[in-house]
Amino acid sequence: MQLYRLIARLLDYPNAELMEHLPKMAELVETDPDMNEHERKTLSDIVAWMQMHTLTGLQETYVQTFDMTPEHDLHLTHHLFGDDRGRGPALVDLGEHYRAAGLDVVDGELPDYLPLILEYVSTLDEMQARVFLGDALKVLTALAQNLEKAGSPYARLIRIIESRGHLARAA
Repeated sequence: MQLYRLIARLLDYPNAELMEHLPKMAELVETDPDMNEHERKTLSDIVAWMQMHTLTGLQETYVQTFDMTPEHDLHLTHHLFGDDRGRGPALVDLGEHYRAAGLDVVDGELPDYLPLILEYVSTLDEMQARVFLGDALKVLTALAQNLEKAGSPYARLIRIIESRGHLARAA
C-alpha cells in the first residue's frame, strides 16, 4: 500500500533523492484513493513542510529529533527493551519473520527500524497491515506522544500509523 511506503520515505533520513521526489509525493498524496481526508491533509502538510527546508536543514532536524533523543528512537524494540538482552531475540525474530515473507533486510539496518517495518507492511493486504501495526500500538503511541511533547511535525506521521493499528483492534 502506497501510504505506508510514503510514510516510510518521510520518516527515513532525508537525502537528495527524497528532496527530488517531494513534488511527486505531493501528487501521490492528492490522488491515492486509499487515504482518508485526515491522512491526506497530514501528509500534504508534512511534504509542504519538508519542501520549505533545505536538505541540510532537514538533516539537522532529523538528527536532532531521532538520533539525539532516545525517546524518539525509530527502532521500536528500543522502546520495549532499551539495551536489555531481551532486545536481541526480538530483533532476530523480526528478521526471521521478514525472511519468511521473502524480504531481505539490507543496508545493515536493524529490522525494528520503523521505515523498514513500514516498507514490509506496504507489501501486506490492508487487514494484515493493520494487524501487524496493531501489535506495535503501545510503542507507536509512546513514540507519538514523545514527539508531540517535543513539538515535532514527525509526530503526525506516527499518529497515522497508530490510527491504522487501532482500526485493526476495532475490527
